[in-house]
Amino acid sequence: MLGAFANAFRTPDLRKKLLFVLLIVTIFRLGSQVPTPGVHVANVQACINQLEEGGLYSLINLFSGGALLQLTIFALGIMPYITASIILQLLVVVIPRLEALKKEGQAGQTKITQYTRYLTLGLAVLQATGIVALARNGALLQGCNRDLLHDNGTQTFLVMVITMTAGTAVIMWLGELITDRGIGNGMSILIFTQVVATFPASLWSVKTSQGWVTFAIVMVIGLVLVAGVIFIEQAQRRIPVQYARRMVGRKMFGGNSTYIPLKVNQAGIIPVIFASSLLYLPAMAVQFNPDSKNPVLDFINRYMVGGDHPLYMAIYFLLIIFFTYFYVSITFNPVEVADNMKKYGGFIPGIRAGKPTEDYLSYVLSRITFPGALYLGLISLVPLVAFAMIQANQNFPFGGTSILIMVGVALDTVKQIESQLQQRNYEGFLR
Repeated sequence: MLGAFANAFRTPDLRKKLLFVLLIVTIFRLGSQVPTPGVHVANVQACINQLEEGGLYSLINLFSGGALLQLTIFALGIMPYITASIILQLLVVVIPRLEALKKEGQAGQTKITQYTRYLTLGLAVLQATGIVALARNGALLQGCNRDLLHDNGTQTFLVMVITMTAGTAVIMWLGELITDRGIGNGMSILIFTQVVATFPASLWSVKTSQGWVTFAIVMVIGLVLVAGVIFIEQAQRRIPVQYARRMVGRKMFGGNSTYIPLKVNQAGIIPVIFASSLLYLPAMAVQFNPDSKNPVLDFINRYMVGGDHPLYMAIYFLLIIFFTYFYVSITFNPVEVADNMKKYGGFIPGIRAGKPTEDYLSYVLSRITFPGALYLGLISLVPLVAFAMIQANQNFPFGGTSILIMVGVALDTVKQIESQLQQRNYEGFLR
């Protein structure tokens, strides 16, 4: 492992890319600590220290590396871009024009990326407006009576919204710089950076509040979870594909064999984000009507806020399973795959081309999606169960979302470094 690191930094172009990524990550983290103009920094810090971590904005705060509740210029983090990307992926299936763009190749993908940027800025304006409005009304950090802003004027409000929106645009630019001139996917690396940034404080809070025994238990649970996530993330079903020989002019093409890799976790982290976002809606409705005597809001406040009630856990688990099947169904089209195989003379051994191939792919996909959905549901319940049983911390450091992001991005980045090392006849990280 150490030899692979040494080889990576010994290669001039690879060393340049790695140092460039480190530079961008450093700039990104510095921006996450710079407060937005108009924020009363001392009062914000006092409120954060006074209140428990987690709560309604825990997922967004996680993706911002803790910058959201501190109201920094990068307070929105990468969340608007994630939401915009998910929305565009769903719209590609629904809107024929977008589906046609996707089939156009690189030119169409560039156009879809441009639409994603515009949608990201629109969502950033909406989210920034909501967050600043909550901060101005004192509802962002409930239970704290301090003023989070120096003044509640319209000018300060607009400056904060514009600054946070501009911060989101800068984050998109930094992510694209990493993708173009660095190693790995830029947006994924920035998400990884923000998630990892919250770990030291979360672990230390477990130690200070619960002692060394609970801290050791949390570390053991975390290591077991990381090992399990690595195993599942690497697991895949390889469907063999054979291509028939065909003569084009005087040349013979085809005759080779390959495979279609179907991952057990085909949906990634998207179902967890979907389920979390959907469950935030009723909790947000309660927050905007805290004194309401409505029985529906009272039921939501009792069972759906906090995340430690069995009913909340059950609904969360079922939503993750549903969204896993839903997302896999729209991202992997057996009909399209079967048609492409037939077009280029490919077939699965023992399965006829056309409709039988489509049915076989659908059958295999449904079989491997079920354990993948259970895996996502169980991993996502870990922080909720931990908080309910050992009272570690509501912002449990080894939460399912955190582990899925860290392991997935780390594996992808290491594989890319590995491929570049092997091109230069070096041994890589993966032996």
